[in-house]
Amino acid sequence: MNYILFDDQSRNHLLPLTFMRPVAEIRFGILTIREKWEHYLKVKTSTLTENYLSSKFPIVKEKTNILINGSVCPTPQLIKEINALKPNQILVTTDTIIALNINEEDLDDTGDMDITGIDEIETRAEFIKINESWDIFSMNGQAIADDFKLITRGRKSQPISETNRVIAPENVFIEKGAKVEMAIINASAGPVYIGKDAEVMEGAVIRGPFVLCDHGVVKMAAKIYGPTTIGPWSKVGGEINNSVIFGYSNKAHDGFLGNSVIAEWCNLGADTNNSNLKNSYDNVKLWSYPQSTFIDTGLQFCGLIMGDHSKTGINTMFNTGTVVGVNANVFGPGFQRNFIPSFSWGGTSGFHIYDIKKAMKVAEAVFARREKPFDETEKEILINVFELTARNRLL
Repeated sequence: MNYILFDDQSRNHLLPLTFMRPVAEIRFGILTIREKWEHYLKVKTSTLTENYLSSKFPIVKEKTNILINGSVCPTPQLIKEINALKPNQILVTTDTIIALNINEEDLDDTGDMDITGIDEIETRAEFIKINESWDIFSMNGQAIADDFKLITRGRKSQPISETNRVIAPENVFIEKGAKVEMAIINASAGPVYIGKDAEVMEGAVIRGPFVLCDHGVVKMAAKIYGPTTIGPWSKVGGEINNSVIFGYSNKAHDGFLGNSVIAEWCNLGADTNNSNLKNSYDNVKLWSYPQSTFIDTGLQFCGLIMGDHSKTGINTMFNTGTVVGVNANVFGPGFQRNFIPSFSWGGTSGFHIYDIKKAMKVAEAVFARREKPFDETEKEILINVFELTARNRLL
């Protein structure tokens, strides 16, 4: 069977995190949502997403296709129900399309589908669905626990070095090539997963649930509270609480990051801090791209949401509930504004537009540090995001 992960209306609510990727590419727990589905389905999936992303994430159609909502996380029950779908059947809840079985002729590359006469089947499964950006850190603990069971079942962890102090070692899994020495790890409140060739340096203190993905680094004397996920090739230090870093991003120095989501290719300068709790203890409001205003998250703790390629200077301070778009460079004294549009350059003294050619030159240099090509596909996506976000820079 051919499986295609599609973006639903939640994609716009997950901006700026989805400017550079389909929803299924969001890292949540240990794995991305796509990796979760492919682990269960045992096959590769393709993507039905925005036109400008399709060159990097193309759709693959066959005569018969199963389309699956990319904001939904799989469970064994969902897999069973989806694979039981017959042609022209759709799996739903009261407000969500989960999956549908559709013929090639009823599906085009723009996402338009002819579902005339399709039979609805209501799911009996319980599952996690990401609808808002803050869901990523709010529900990350359950996602870590689910992924930990999924990818460690029937496998044996690498030995834990005796130089470490560990509580609940049965909840710690260390992949091949990882180095963990002279750290304090408490896995009694949730599992701790250390990916391949990752490193936890001396003096780090970690409380689960916690994930350090492949080639990630926790630097000396870091203090990390779960649920927290550090994506592949990311370096972190200082204090982190209940946050998700997608990958290839660095918070390598002292400073606090809490109840936050950081996309790829970001860098937080030394002593960058964010607030995650208002002095009034009121619910935090966060910028909504679809509504072009700040909306109530319903959360008392909510920190920083940062899009890809954005960077901060040393001693940068972010207020509670701040959204930073794609490829922003933020610096200067004092608290920054709560919404910083994509391709903004500046800080409290004012912003100007970050030239797209200069932005691409920096991105190319950053990719080269990880031995990755910043190719024409990446350039075209970045140019499209620059154009798509122009209206936000007028606010």
